[in-house]
Amino acid sequence: MNIRKADHVSLLVANTERSLQFYTQVLGMQEIPRPKNFDFPGAWLTKANFQIHLIGEEVEGRAKQVNPGYHADELARGRGTHVAFEVDDLEAAMQHLREQGVEIVGGPRPRGDGVQQMYICDPDGYIVELFVWES
Repeated sequence: MNIRKADHVSLLVANTERSLQFYTQVLGMQEIPRPKNFDFPGAWLTKANFQIHLIGEEVEGRAKQVNPGYHADELARGRGTHVAFEVDDLEAAMQHLREQGVEIVGGPRPRGDGVQQMYICDPDGYIVELFVWES
């Protein structure tokens, strides 16, 4: 088998509109059309040749069952299931997050391989890593 690229990640979310707002306004992703035969709540987003597919929960509380959350020390170290995005400038990213009222739950800190990383959480508690290669 030869994997050609990472294409997307799917996240079960409690409120599609709230998550859509986070991923578009905070992370700068763009919403793209979903297949017309999808008859369940959700949204597709893209940025830099990668997609996030939001799947709206159909049974209330299901998203919380799937992702019950993490302890503060796990968040601070990124010790949980997460998606990671490389950014151009970590300081600028932190300023943008502050302006958006998004809490930085971990970092910034060196990863140990030439990367500075930090962590935030989306509205459903999914961990998002933002990182930059040190020069």
